[in-house]
Amino acid sequence: MKNKFIFKIVCFLFIGNTILAQQTPAPKQSTDYSIEGATAHIGNGTIIENSLIMFSNGKIQFVGKAEMKIARIGTVIDGKNLHVYPGFIVANSTLGLGEIDAVKATIDDEETGTMLPHIRSLIAYNAESKVVESMRPNGVLMGQITPQGGVISGTSSIVQFDAWNWEDAAIKADAGIHLNWPKSLTRGRWWMGEDAGAKPNKEYSNEVEKLKTYLLDGQRYLASSKNPKNLPFEALNGLFNGSKKLFIAAEKAKEITDAIAFCNELGIKNIVLVFSNEAYKVANLIKENNIAVIVDKSHRTPDHNDDDFDLPYRNAQLLVEKGITVCIGDTGRMSARNLPFYAGTYAAYGLGKNEALKLITLNAAKILGIDDIVGSLEVGKLATLFISEGDALDMRTNKLTHAFIEGRKISLETHQTELSDRYSKKYGIK
Repeated sequence: MKNKFIFKIVCFLFIGNTILAQQTPAPKQSTDYSIEGATAHIGNGTIIENSLIMFSNGKIQFVGKAEMKIARIGTVIDGKNLHVYPGFIVANSTLGLGEIDAVKATIDDEETGTMLPHIRSLIAYNAESKVVESMRPNGVLMGQITPQGGVISGTSSIVQFDAWNWEDAAIKADAGIHLNWPKSLTRGRWWMGEDAGAKPNKEYSNEVEKLKTYLLDGQRYLASSKNPKNLPFEALNGLFNGSKKLFIAAEKAKEITDAIAFCNELGIKNIVLVFSNEAYKVANLIKENNIAVIVDKSHRTPDHNDDDFDLPYRNAQLLVEKGITVCIGDTGRMSARNLPFYAGTYAAYGLGKNEALKLITLNAAKILGIDDIVGSLEVGKLATLFISEGDALDMRTNKLTHAFIEGRKISLETHQTELSDRYSKKYGIK
């Protein structure tokens, strides 16, 4: 009797864990696919009506017109009246580094300290996150996993969203170092009775100087072979020769200008500005220095009372028209699934659909240094793509029928889709 009771408990726990666990990652591609007749949004601004896309062994083998007399390979998917897109890429995200904001034990997006270039976000990435799983039904299949906090937060890596663990997930490891530029303005602690209004930060110059001293010390360390091993300084290797990118979070125009001058002085050339909401004010300087920008999500309110109400919606367009390479980031975890709809809003406010699509495909891949393998539907690139019933930048028509990561047909079922199906049946909603 006791053994039967134990057996029932074990079965219950097994079933419970199965229900709560993420979908099992798809196995390596073993079946070739041909998508025929869909409207192909290449990701570089090109659209092919009535297209033919074929992929095998995880890579795209052919992209062209369906009218071409060429043998189809493997399973043929009828794409008539459907749309095919490259997998969307979210930049500067904390996906997989936190699960439940109210439960501290599930949050691992920052470490204690200020100068932490050696902290690797990749090894903290949770490939079984239910939040990560919820990205896929909207076409968000890859992301830059980024640490937060401190002055130098650590290094980011790019992952795909259907994996057993962080090793399987990694597309490009330790590709960039993230710096939170000192604030030129501060606000009083209202809970202490201080004036909450913005005022100049009296410590701004000192904070910039401390950062400069730290990086120069790191530069000298790397130039000598006689120093005792210093892991933080070791992690700076690549920053000064351009093999690693420096992602700088600098919001105000003054901070952006100072950060660019700072990097030029130290010989750091490969930089990207992150969530620089006033970048449009110094767009010419950014363009002159060949700097890319990761813009914030468009679904937000203006930063200042005297800003145009639609400035957050036009932010990307103001930079793109200056010739700046732009993509979209979102530090939020749950909200990152709205990435295509942020692009859709930017499209509606001056950017246009083709250019807006590049913000989450080819432009994002270029900025993250992975455009040789993903970001567009081109021969030789990884077959990371999806098929949608309609316009993927419109939440009304972004309805995926198929999704593939490296040619593997992945599941689009999540906890959210299960609940949707459950209650749709309950209330007779089709």
